[in-house]
Amino acid sequence: MDVKIILSTFAAVFLAELGDKTQIAILGLSAESKKLVPVFVGSAAAMLSATLLAVLLGGVIGDYIPEKAVHVAAGLAFVVIGVLMLLGKL
Repeated sequence: MDVKIILSTFAAVFLAELGDKTQIAILGLSAESKKLVPVFVGSAAAMLSATLLAVLLGGVIGDYIPEKAVHVAAGLAFVVIGVLMLLGKL
């Protein structure tokens, strides 16, 4: 097991997720329901499922598309989504 990859992945995801809309939604669900454990279990299961899907898809994509092309495509996707959000289209 590669501890360096585990720690760098944890740090990247943890910092990227702080204060994002998913956390704000979970905060709202917790405040509304006052049932912290079910909200935690549901949100953790959802994040685990989404992460599993991303890892599996990334593994398949990595077999067919060069890493540089994946990075460029991801960067362009973020820029497009950001512009659409600024324009109120998302």
